[in-house]
Amino acid sequence: MKIEGIQKRNGTLEEFSPAKIAQAIAKALLACGKRDFSLAERLAQKVVETLSQRIATPFPTVEEVQDVVEEVLMKEGFTEVAKAYILYREERKKLREAKWRLFGVKDDLKLSLHAIQVLEERYLLKDGEGKVLETPGEMMRRVARAVAQVEVNYGKDEERIEQEFFALLSELLFLPNSPTLMNAGTPLGQLAACFVIPVDDSIDSIFTALKEMALIHKSGGGTGFNFSHLRPKGDRVASTGGRSSGPVSFMRIFDVATDVVKQGGKRRGANMGILRFNHPDIEEFIRAKEKPGFFEKFNLSVAVTDEEMEKVRKGDRLELINPRNGTVVRTVNARNLFESIAESAWRNGEPGMIFLDRIHRDNPTPLLGRIEATNPCGEVPLLPYEACNLGSINLARFVERGKINYPKLKEVVWKAVRFLDNVIDVNRYPLPTIERMVKGNRKIGLGVMGFADMLLELGIPYYSDQALKIAEEVMHFISLQARLASHHLAEERGVFPHYEGSMWAKKNFPVRNATLLSIAPTGSISLIASCSSSIEPLFALAFRRYILGGTELVEIHPFLKEILSQYRVTEKIKERILEKGTVEGMEEIPEELRRLLLTALEIPPEFHVRMQAVFQKYVDNAVSKTVNLPKDATSQDVSQIYLLAHELQCKGITIYRYESREAQVFYLGVEGECAEC
Repeated sequence: MKIEGIQKRNGTLEEFSPAKIAQAIAKALLACGKRDFSLAERLAQKVVETLSQRIATPFPTVEEVQDVVEEVLMKEGFTEVAKAYILYREERKKLREAKWRLFGVKDDLKLSLHAIQVLEERYLLKDGEGKVLETPGEMMRRVARAVAQVEVNYGKDEERIEQEFFALLSELLFLPNSPTLMNAGTPLGQLAACFVIPVDDSIDSIFTALKEMALIHKSGGGTGFNFSHLRPKGDRVASTGGRSSGPVSFMRIFDVATDVVKQGGKRRGANMGILRFNHPDIEEFIRAKEKPGFFEKFNLSVAVTDEEMEKVRKGDRLELINPRNGTVVRTVNARNLFESIAESAWRNGEPGMIFLDRIHRDNPTPLLGRIEATNPCGEVPLLPYEACNLGSINLARFVERGKINYPKLKEVVWKAVRFLDNVIDVNRYPLPTIERMVKGNRKIGLGVMGFADMLLELGIPYYSDQALKIAEEVMHFISLQARLASHHLAEERGVFPHYEGSMWAKKNFPVRNATLLSIAPTGSISLIASCSSSIEPLFALAFRRYILGGTELVEIHPFLKEILSQYRVTEKIKERILEKGTVEGMEEIPEELRRLLLTALEIPPEFHVRMQAVFQKYVDNAVSKTVNLPKDATSQDVSQIYLLAHELQCKGITIYRYESREAQVFYLGVEGECAEC
C-alpha cells in the first residue's frame, strides 16, 4: 500500500517524509562514528519498502515507522546503530514525559526541554489561573493565522498562505521576534519589537516621552532614546531661573519607570540610551553604570561622527557643545575621552559605540530626517516614532549532505519577507503617530540565527577565512533575495508610501519596505529553535545560562555528543570538556577537532569584528553582535576593537569581558552529572 502520510502522537496527520527517516538513521550512524548520508538514505528506502508491504492503512503511526526502522537496521547487520536508535527513542520518550510533568505542556513540535520551559514561562497562552491553554504547535498556528489574515485584502488565498507560514514556524526555519509570538491573535495584538521615541529639550517633551515609553513597554516593545538634545547639567533654565540637572538625571526617571512597567505582563522593558560624544555631560554618561543598581534597564552607547573619530586617532582637541545654544562649553582631548569609554566598557561592558555617519549613509528616507537612535540592542537605527518588527532565519536548518541548500533558503527568505510585511498591517500600534510612521516606511528586519551551527555542520571552524567567505556568501544571497521579494511585493501591493525621495527611488528600484535586513541577538527565539544565537560563535560547548529572572539552564551543544562519538573521544575527556566548557589545551583531542570547536572567548577579538563587518556589508539596518573578551583582556584591547569596528564600517560595536559584572547571563562549564553526553 502506498504511504500517503503519517499519524502523529496527538492524532494529527502530516506529510510522509522519507528524508526525515534518513535524517534519524544518519544521527544513529553518527553516534556510532559513521558519517554516511548515502547509507542512511539507502536504509531509509528499505524502511519505506517494508512499511508499504505491511501497513493496512496509508497513514502509519510514528511508532509503527520507528519499529520498522529498528527492524531494518538489525536485519541489515547494523546492530550497534540499531542500539543507538533505540536509545534515542527512549530518550525522546523520557523527554516528552518530563515536559508534561515539569511544565504541563504537550510538546507537538519535538522541542528541547529548555525551549518548552521558555515557552511555558512567556509565550504560550494561559487561563486566569495560569494553566497552559495551547501546545507549541497551536501557538505557531495562532501566529500563522493572525499574520495571514491580511492576505484577503490583497486578493490572495489566506488559508494557503497561513499553511505556508505555519510550516515556516513549526519547522523552525524562521521565527519572528518575541512580541509577535506572544501577542499575535490575542487582544493585545502589538507585534513589533523596536521603537524609537524622541526626547527634546523641554519638560513637556521629556515626560511625553516617558509616558509613551510606558505605553510601548506595556504592549511588549523595547525603546531607544537619544538624550543629546537635553541641555547639560548646571545650564540655565530661563523659565524658572534655575539650573538644569542634565540628561543623565532624567535618564534615571526612565530607568525607574521601566522597572515598574512590565512588558505585556510578561517581562521587564529594555531601553537604549544614547549620548553624543561632544555633549558636555559625556563623562557623567560614560560613568553612569558604575553605581550598582543604576540604569539596569538601559543599554548605553556613545554616538560619534567620522570627524570625531579622526580627532581620536590624532589625539586632537574636541569641543564639547551645549545643544541648547551651540556654544562651546569646554574642550577635551578626544583620545583621552575615547580611552575613558574603553575603560568603562572594560569594567562593565558599557558603553558601546554607535557610528553616526555610517548609519546616515544607509538612511533610506533622508528627507524625513536624520537617524539618531536605535532600538535597545542596536540592530535597528530608526527615525523618531518609527518601529520595526524582526524575524530570523535558522541557518542550521539549511545544511543538507554537507552543503547549503540555497533553493530552500531562497524560498524561506521570500516567505519571511511576506510574513514580516503582513505584520505591519496586522499590528495594533500603541500610538497613532507610530502607526503613521511605520506604515509610511514599512521597515522590516529579517536576520539570521544558527550561523555557528551551520559552520559546524559544514565542518568549517568559525575562526577561519573560510567562515568569513561563507558569511559573505550567505548574507549576500539573503540580501539579494530579500530585495527581490520586496520588489515583488511592491508590484503586488504597492511601494511604501514614503518611496518618493527615498534612496530606492533614486535607484529606480520599487520596493515594499524601506529597510529589509537586521541581525538581532535572537536570545529567546534561538532557545526555542535550539540553535546558536544570531551570528555569534558558540559561547561554550557546555555552559549555564541564566534567564527569566534568574532561572538556571544547563546547556550542552547538541552537536557535541555526535561529534565526540565520531572522533571516538573517551568518557574521561568528555567529562573534562563538560566541566571546562571548552576543549582548549586538550592535546588528547585532534587539532582538527579543537579548531572546529573553538568558542567565543578563544577567538581573537579582531576576528569577531571582522565577522560583524562582513555581515554588515549586506545588512541595510545594523548588526547586533557582542565581542566576547576573556577575563584577562585589557582596556587597550577594547580601544583597538572600537577603532577597528569604525575602520571596517560597522554601525556600532559592543564588548563584554567575561566576569566583569557580578552577575552575567552565561557561565562556562557544567557539573558532569548534569550531562548525558
